[in-house]
Amino acid sequence: MGGASCGRARVGDVAAWIDAWAAPVAAEDVPLAEAAGRVLAAAVQAEADLPQLDRAAADGFALVADETMGAGAYNPLPFRLVPASAGVQPGHAVAVESGDPLPAGADAVVRLEHAAPDVPGIMAIIAPVAAGNEVERAGSHAARGGVLVAGGRRLGPGEIGLLGAADVARVSVVGRPRVRCLLAADRQPRATHDANGPMLAALVERDGGVMVGRRHVKRSRAVLRDALGSPEADIVLVAGGTGPGAGDTAAAALADTGELAIHGVALRPGETAGAGRAAAGGVPVFLLPGTPPACLWAYELLAGRAIRRLAGRSPTLPFATREMRLGRKIVSEIGMTEVCPVRCNADGQVEPLAPFTETGLVAAAEGDGFVIVPEASEGYPQGAPVTVHLYP
Repeated sequence: MGGASCGRARVGDVAAWIDAWAAPVAAEDVPLAEAAGRVLAAAVQAEADLPQLDRAAADGFALVADETMGAGAYNPLPFRLVPASAGVQPGHAVAVESGDPLPAGADAVVRLEHAAPDVPGIMAIIAPVAAGNEVERAGSHAARGGVLVAGGRRLGPGEIGLLGAADVARVSVVGRPRVRCLLAADRQPRATHDANGPMLAALVERDGGVMVGRRHVKRSRAVLRDALGSPEADIVLVAGGTGPGAGDTAAAALADTGELAIHGVALRPGETAGAGRAAAGGVPVFLLPGTPPACLWAYELLAGRAIRRLAGRSPTLPFATREMRLGRKIVSEIGMTEVCPVRCNADGQVEPLAPFTETGLVAAAEGDGFVIVPEASEGYPQGAPVTVHLYP
């Protein structure tokens, strides 16, 4: 049986369809050491002041600041070194390292470079300091009950370090959406090199999901219908068999087993992409073209948006952007959202490369980024400012 005809849904309309239902999956508790890159499901509050005590912020000598007035290279002031347990009395100083509790009686720390040894047990101070110099006050980082890291924030090294300093052992993070991938092809998996499988696995991992199944299936309506009947995932990707040809049955199989909400998108590359829901549990299904560049960009602008939302992340494209000027014009078909590969020049301009439809994934491997031409535009003239999405 033949494939279904393709329409031309606008990319913005597909994004709105995704945003209407895509919400973070259920949270899970994980050890802090395993939370890097995850998104906090709820704010983490400080259970105690951070730091809990006044402490030294630098290696040096803890003392009373007022006693350093007048100190200088030509007027070194002597201080007797005493242990921290003795506290700081007039004329005394305690050697401290960064992070040490501030000894009783001290209100400042003189850095090592502003002190010089005198006679044994005596340290000469050669620069005056004010009260609070090189001192981290109790609660200066966070007060007890205050928010350490807000919910919805992705945990990077800085956030992990802050939570570790606050003695947080476990955190509640948004779960990783489970993604099942069906690679539809008439050929046996070993009869041709598989680009889409490893590419989609890398994309899902990048966007916070976890691939729970990836298998090759025949481009048979019955086979695809059976595979979609038991999704066993939070989202399903079908790569291949999405076109209107006689052997393209992915859209018809999804319509058989659930709802085909979209088939055909005004996106180049990626025109034959589609989306809907499997009847079993209403699991969302994305139909991605089998041609690798079309599969890539249908994922990035459509399926990836959904996975990023399910993972609690921003739905926008995960690329840094820069405003640059075109060294040569870009021509695009009005009514189509087009992804155009570009290369950055030494003069700060960008040059369009041959399109993905001509060079495939080579355009991604050799380019520095891409420009998205919106559907209402026929392109950009030479010298026009454009937003370049930069590859990592």
